[in-house]
Amino acid sequence: MRRRDFFRQAGVISGLAAGTNALGGAGNPLAALVAAPGRRTSNGAVRLNSNENPLGISEAAKDALVEAIVLANRYPSDQQAVLVSRLAAAHDVAESQVVLGTGSAEVLQMVVQAYAAPRAKLVMADPTYEAVTNYQRTEAYELVKVPLTDSHEHDIGRMREAAESSGHPALVYLCNPNNPTATITPSAAIDEWIADAPEHVFFLSDEAYIEYVTDERMWSSLPWIAKKRNVLVVKTFSKIYGLAGLRIGYGIAHPDTAARLMDFASRNNCNQLAIAAAGASFRDEVLISKSREANRTSREMVQSTLDELGLEHMPTQANFLMHRINGDLATYRGRMAEAGFLVGRDFPPMLDWNRLSFGLPEDMSRFCDSLRDFRGKGWI
Repeated sequence: MRRRDFFRQAGVISGLAAGTNALGGAGNPLAALVAAPGRRTSNGAVRLNSNENPLGISEAAKDALVEAIVLANRYPSDQQAVLVSRLAAAHDVAESQVVLGTGSAEVLQMVVQAYAAPRAKLVMADPTYEAVTNYQRTEAYELVKVPLTDSHEHDIGRMREAAESSGHPALVYLCNPNNPTATITPSAAIDEWIADAPEHVFFLSDEAYIEYVTDERMWSSLPWIAKKRNVLVVKTFSKIYGLAGLRIGYGIAHPDTAARLMDFASRNNCNQLAIAAAGASFRDEVLISKSREANRTSREMVQSTLDELGLEHMPTQANFLMHRINGDLATYRGRMAEAGFLVGRDFPPMLDWNRLSFGLPEDMSRFCDSLRDFRGKGWI
């Protein structure tokens, strides 16, 4: 997508992050603090490296933060209970099936700790989101990494063999859409495995990016919660809701499983401000729609530019994509930083690919111009 197309299609989206006129009232006492979505670092670089929502938080979340400040001297147990009740009702489960965490990362940590056992396996794709591997280092797991298929899907057949062959407990981590590839694994294949899996195989389904998915081959694993004790679905407020900095997420499981996980949660783990912002943001259809539209515009612009330059990229069902570069990845990142963009990090073994988060369309237009400039200099 060229600059002229961007300005025709994305003028409204650009205004969403323009400050108090778009997302915050001028009379809000915290307007100066919460108006800007932190799209740039202190030195002016645009953040395109952490899969964050560049629109920032919603107006309702900002108002909720202001109101919640008066509760900062109170422990958050009562407010946690209210949020849990709302989440349970929205997902049609019991309150005893919802587990809150400081971001979905804490819920992942709870699971890894709760199901650690001698001779247990942790089975996961390679590459995938690395948090669970960080948490397993002090636990008695045999880590089994299974390479993605040629189509960048989880290799369900090989993962199943690894998890079930020994008869010992196995924790299976499924990040879908996958991070860092932004690709999906068709849910039918996952459902088939869950339906037949023995109880000693526990499924950890990470759905952090599911709100961005448009591919009909993928759906949530939540229906299994009513039938299986060995399934946990993890969700987050960090992505579509833009609350990555407030750290709040949750898991949904069978009541017995949820109770087991709670033994590994820190007491009063979610703070008052995170709870308030999450409650104000949850299922905010205006926020979700604007986030999806900004993401779609930026994605189409980047994909068009990559195609124009002949740079291979993976299909994406998230708010980021993986694309190949020509040359050294660290050098590429350094040059992009000099051009004003923070991009990617290493995701072994894919060291000739860069993970790019989608920013605001106006920022992605400048990024695409930088890509063309790099091509003109023979850098990519």
